[in-house]
Amino acid sequence: MSSDDQYGGGSGSHGEVGGTGQTRTRLPDSPTDPYGPTRRTPRASKSLVTVVGVVVLLIAAIAFANQSPDTPQNESSDKPPASSATSPTGTTPVTDKTAGIPKGFAHDEQGAQSAAANYAVALGSDGMFKKDTRHVLVDGIYAPDVAARMKGPQDAVYSAEFLSKLGLDPNGNPPQGSTFVTRTVPIGTRVESYTPAGAKVAVWYTGLIGMSGAKSTDPVRTLWRTWTFELGWVGDDWKVLDDTQQDGPAPVPGDVPVSTSDDMSKAITDFGGFTYAR
Repeated sequence: MSSDDQYGGGSGSHGEVGGTGQTRTRLPDSPTDPYGPTRRTPRASKSLVTVVGVVVLLIAAIAFANQSPDTPQNESSDKPPASSATSPTGTTPVTDKTAGIPKGFAHDEQGAQSAAANYAVALGSDGMFKKDTRHVLVDGIYAPDVAARMKGPQDAVYSAEFLSKLGLDPNGNPPQGSTFVTRTVPIGTRVESYTPAGAKVAVWYTGLIGMSGAKSTDPVRTLWRTWTFELGWVGDDWKVLDDTQQDGPAPVPGDVPVSTSDDMSKAITDFGGFTYAR
């Protein structure tokens, strides 16, 4: 302010400022500041470049993901293919037998499963319907003390009356011109418990049983059961201490036409059974 009565009328150190005679106030946010340069708006060039770069990378990633799997990526190689994941594994199957019964199973879970499956095959054979061969099978499969006490009750079960219901004579033989069919086919095994001294193994199996012949009144039929064995390590092999059976699980029957009795008899003769190892 000046020393006169008028605003800005004097001279000297208190004279006019900028020729207006007024105090000047700067408003930083005012876009029309008459006393300073207009504030420049930020340039968007860098942000635009960044956005464009991200879009380009996204398009490239999508194109790569949608690339056809049939498009060759590398030149052919002379290297052989890797081994199949379904290649057989496990302990080598046993080769020793006593009276046709495999023996010498491994002293582990796998050996117990193999023993149970093989014992199911043997106990489900037609040898069980003849007294002499039945005793041989029982002696080879069960622990000695168990075999000794079960032969009598088994002989009573396989009575002449029971055998006649199956079309067999008292010695377990089929009529002339007919074929008695009984066969166990394991589907899989399950270890329910295991220790080095004993194991409990369930064998799920399908089976065939019946009489094949022109005059048969008991045609061959299939069955599905689970055979559970309690095994003990006796001497140097697995032996059966006890066993039980129950029906199922059973799948839905297929739509394959039923074979004639002649075809069934021929199949049973031509196709031998298996022994099993895991």
